[in-house]
Amino acid sequence: MAVRPRLAKRDWPVDMTAASRTIYFKNNVGCLWEEPGGYLRLDYHNGPREEAQFRALLTHVRQAMQRHGWSRLLVNQQQMNALTPSEESWMINEWLPQAVLENGYRYGAVIVAHDVFARLAMTGIVLTSRKLGHTYRNFEHEKEAVDWLLAQK
Repeated sequence: MAVRPRLAKRDWPVDMTAASRTIYFKNNVGCLWEEPGGYLRLDYHNGPREEAQFRALLTHVRQAMQRHGWSRLLVNQQQMNALTPSEESWMINEWLPQAVLENGYRYGAVIVAHDVFARLAMTGIVLTSRKLGHTYRNFEHEKEAVDWLLAQK
């Protein structure tokens, strides 16, 4: 009987990783996961959202980065609705600078939203992140996003 070699965590298929991830925080806006590959995963839910819950979810992202010393985030926006002007402004002017400068956020792999207006909102965020020394990359498929994120050190 042949013995299969063990895969390193970075070589795990996406579905194997899902079985071993843990929830860090969840509310009506989305769910924040701790991934065994040493990064965070943020899955946005579909539907209307309250800005306070949106801010709470993203505040927990910053706290988790600080807690673990992780610099990478997979953001699954596929089901996300467009950001409101207030949400977009808060992310650009407050959340993102704090996440990068205070919490070590360096790499964001974004699985793009189906909603075209949600995609457009990311343009401003991506442009802002360049000034902060942060790297975002957009992807249509999760596997490519995970592979890219795991390659970032």
